Amino acid sequence: MPPLLEGIIQAFKLIITLDPDLMRIVLLSLQVSGAAIIISTLLGVPLGSFLGLKEERKTRLISKIIFTLMGLPPVVAGLLIYLLLSRQGPLGVLGLLYTPTAMIIAQVCLALPIVTGLTMVAVRSTGREVEETARTLGAGRGLAAWTVIRESRISILGAIITGFGRVVAEVGAVMMVGGNIEGHTRVMTTAIVLETGKGNFEFAIGLGLILLLLAFLINSLLYRFQRGGGERHE
Repeated sequence: MPPLLEGIIQAFKLIITLDPDLMRIVLLSLQVSGAAIIISTLLGVPLGSFLGLKEERKTRLISKIIFTLMGLPPVVAGLLIYLLLSRQGPLGVLGLLYTPTAMIIAQVCLALPIVTGLTMVAVRSTGREVEETARTLGAGRGLAAWTVIRESRISILGAIITGFGRVVAEVGAVMMVGGNIEGHTRVMTTAIVLETGKGNFEFAIGLGLILLLLAFLINSLLYRFQRGGGERHE
């Protein structure tokens, strides 16, 4: 039997039997990435909405900064967080390096610009026409802004899911600040790298299949919401 096929069969066995080591890694991955995207959403959606409702010429510089950070290489983000949290760094006294908290901070640095930038673009593309219509119908400034955000909700959801997809599949930053410690900071992506290097392909393939399944479920969720939003507007 070819090694790849044998690895896939063994990987399915690990998934079906809910292998404890596999499930521990998957759960920690979801906890870290879930916390990171929640924080990024709570910060990024209001900030992106605020910037999107402003005139573009007034936010040009900050928009360029956000768009630049959207493409921030994970290893650069990991390096910056590492230097901040190391013993010689300004936040070293907190003792956060090589903890899940450090991994969450690194993932927030990657997801926040994406959520903020895509929310800003979504609100700005919907903005003027919807805002003017709402104001014409007698809505105040605050209600008009809320109307714009509501009309942009499907695109904002897409921004959140894009941010989650970015962090759940990330490896460089979390390995640098988390250390890939077994039972403590080992997540799916770092475990795949480690197990592949050890030749434990079935375990790595199992984690890879779960990652693909998560991506499928996330995209299915987005598609469902987009269809629902489109049907309500018809």
